[in-house]
Amino acid sequence: MARQTSASIGLKDSLSAASRRPRLLGISWSQVVTFVVLAVGGAVMMFPFLWMVFSAFKPAAELVTYPPLLFPINPTLATLERAWSAVDFAHYFLNSMFVTVSITLIELFTSALVGFVFAKYQFFGRNVLFIGILATMMVPWPVLLIPQYVVALNLGLLNTRAVLIVPYLYSSFGIFLMRQFMHSIPDELMDAARIDGASEPLIFARVVLPLTGPALAALGIFTFMGQWDSFVWPLITLSNESLYTLPIGLATFVGPRWSDQAAINAGTFITIIPVVIVFLLLQRRFIEGIALTGLRG
Repeated sequence: MARQTSASIGLKDSLSAASRRPRLLGISWSQVVTFVVLAVGGAVMMFPFLWMVFSAFKPAAELVTYPPLLFPINPTLATLERAWSAVDFAHYFLNSMFVTVSITLIELFTSALVGFVFAKYQFFGRNVLFIGILATMMVPWPVLLIPQYVVALNLGLLNTRAVLIVPYLYSSFGIFLMRQFMHSIPDELMDAARIDGASEPLIFARVVLPLTGPALAALGIFTFMGQWDSFVWPLITLSNESLYTLPIGLATFVGPRWSDQAAINAGTFITIIPVVIVFLLLQRRFIEGIALTGLRG
């Protein structure tokens, strides 16, 4: 009884101490400090992005003024028009869109299919094979650059759109992501579909795949952003200017002794628009997929 009395007294003291903590509009000061630190950190992270966006609408003279100006004094679209027309920007844009969308769709399909097999089927050597796939993620990509180039050369893929797509027919990270997510899908749903006479491909397409929307959205954003910004692989495998993608097109604004900073800012602004649109469309699914993936298995 004495122990219970002392415990209740301690609880009351803790509650009274918590009630005496300074609060602002129902929020503790520790939360206020946390919000302020996060807001300052967010502003620091956003500043380069905002600088690039506003610089896209500045005349060339305002880019070199001192002290630097964040907002344009005389905003203009002339820099954007010059960046678009100085090179075949529209063609580069279409090339990037075709390659990026193709790779994204292919990786989503192969990652979902292989992840489904590893998550829902038992077969000999499954764990060893899966560990082997994960081990490929530990190899730095620059180490694979020369072997991939030699393979593409021997297959006659250089200077074609296929050389940008074929190396990305599957993704080790995508397989891992989809496998982890599909562990959370109950096996009873598949068993019920089998009782109704559904085949395994039909179970994958009509039962499992519709439930993986959050994971597919997360993987789609990662893949789209990574391929949209790809620079090194197209640079070393393409020599035909008609096949250039946007990052290669932007590099044409930089010479050995000069660089057109105004055109670079304007071209970069145009380049990031599709990425921002994709993220805004899929952000809710993306956050849900990141939150749920990896909690099981």
